[in-house]
Amino acid sequence: MAPVTRSPWTPLFLPKVRQITDNLDRFSLRLALRQGLYRFARLSVSQQFSIFLRSSLGAIALVSAGWADLGAIAAPREADPLAQITSVSQLSDVQPTDWAFQALQSLVETYGILQGYPDGSFRGDRALTRYEFAAGLNAFLDTIAVGSVDLTPEDLAVVERLQAEFAAELAATRDRLADVETRLAEVDARQFSTTTKLNVLATFNVAAATAGDDLRVNRLDPGDTGSGSGRDADGRAIVSRVREDPSITFSEAIAFFLTTSFTGKDTLITTLVTGNGNSPTNNYTSDGWFNSFGTPVLNLTPTPETNRLSISEAIYIFPVTPSVQLAIGPKFLWSRFFDSNAFTSAFGRGASGFDTYGSPLINDLARSSGAVATWRISEQFELRLGYAAIDSSDPSEGLFRGDRALTTQLTISPLPNLNLRLLYDRSQIAASNGQVSGRPLIGVADDGFGGDLEDANADVFAVNFDWLVSPKFGLFGRYSYGNIDIDPASDAVPGGDLTVQSLQLGMAFPDLGKEGSLATLSYVIPFSPIEGRRFLVSGDGDGGTQYEIEATYYFPVTDKIAVIPSLYWIGNANNFNSNPNIYTGTVRTQFNF
Repeated sequence: MAPVTRSPWTPLFLPKVRQITDNLDRFSLRLALRQGLYRFARLSVSQQFSIFLRSSLGAIALVSAGWADLGAIAAPREADPLAQITSVSQLSDVQPTDWAFQALQSLVETYGILQGYPDGSFRGDRALTRYEFAAGLNAFLDTIAVGSVDLTPEDLAVVERLQAEFAAELAATRDRLADVETRLAEVDARQFSTTTKLNVLATFNVAAATAGDDLRVNRLDPGDTGSGSGRDADGRAIVSRVREDPSITFSEAIAFFLTTSFTGKDTLITTLVTGNGNSPTNNYTSDGWFNSFGTPVLNLTPTPETNRLSISEAIYIFPVTPSVQLAIGPKFLWSRFFDSNAFTSAFGRGASGFDTYGSPLINDLARSSGAVATWRISEQFELRLGYAAIDSSDPSEGLFRGDRALTTQLTISPLPNLNLRLLYDRSQIAASNGQVSGRPLIGVADDGFGGDLEDANADVFAVNFDWLVSPKFGLFGRYSYGNIDIDPASDAVPGGDLTVQSLQLGMAFPDLGKEGSLATLSYVIPFSPIEGRRFLVSGDGDGGTQYEIEATYYFPVTDKIAVIPSLYWIGNANNFNSNPNIYTGTVRTQFNF
């Protein structure tokens, strides 16, 4: 049986439930001997209980929600969210001019029984069901039972009449509270952790790809995707041909997400991953293009070796001020914080290919350690600033050598259903064996003559938007422009700039066929060189421009299982105009629990 986590509110609500249940059983024997309601009884019956029911929100929320997630009943506050208030002025939405102000004040000062919602509001105009009314009556009777004011015969008559009128509802309330108590006890006994929540995402992938003819690639060995690239005696990039289509593959990717909170406001994220995916489309990629076009992100091997468990995220997120949050860790996904989109996702719901879930010029899974600061300026504006390193644990590189990046993003939300993101990314790309490869470069660059390069600097400017035009239709897109400074190791060889661009436009269809589903159709130009093509030993092709069309449909079979078919049409693969089209299909079955 899967481990069960409990809400952080369970310790707060369970004693309350038990107290109310006990008092239900003993109240009728103690009522005539206990204290009263002299001032409160002067109000009409409807006024009394309309006011009081809001003072018993702990019981009301439990009864009306049943076995809903208790954590959703209230947002975290400073301390106990069920604490009684000591002054009616603590209720943010109650004014002295309100008709019931004096009655509320009396409940606080005389009986000390008034409670508000955890956000400080009272919500006095909210409609009630009879069960909620009964829950409030029960808590009201309990308050009388332990009060310090003598009951008058008139008060006693009013209370007994209400108790008789709501006898059925009070009994049903007791049964429902008892059921909640039983379930909370089960959670206590079976809980995974009092501070940690475990979620698992498992994806099974069936994939196939075909080109129908010989396909040109920039790599030394057409049968080995890791064989590298180079130049011939005339200085031209070597071109080889892939002559056979790959076989159909069946693979998996599994992630274990551990989310921990120590204070209720902080979050420690620990993610463990494993898998053995290798998309058949990789059979057709040039050097430096592996796991790019025609490949869903979760159809990969996320670890150095297949089916070995590894940590992909270890990051701690905490508030610095009410509007500023800091995330810091030695391992995390850069795409968690930057270049997100409502209709694209690495985890399947939306366009989810390597070239479509984020800008191919910015998002790099290798960016894995550093820090991100998020400043929520207002409802319409959010600013993020992050620094990432590729391999901070290596003493020869650390945080400030090797591949690293500084990224900033301003999100503008003029409407609740419209988001615009402006990004700037400054990266340092370390040379390897005299060549440079890595975002924003898809492919491999040298000095243009087969010679070595120094480390390269790159700047990328990007814009990203998503717009839910109507409940059933949305638009999304990205445009990125990058400039890479090419610096040859030899002073005799001139350097220069390699400028590139990327484009994405798409349509989204939420709830198509079933609530919770999402269909997307997108057109992508992942990597189009503008200037400096001579530096590309892989990625320039014959001067063409690769384009892709992706159609993905996320269909939730249940709330835990989804089927995600994706179709890809790749034209001018590897920037060769002379290449045939590649057709790729993937069907993913995704389990989330």
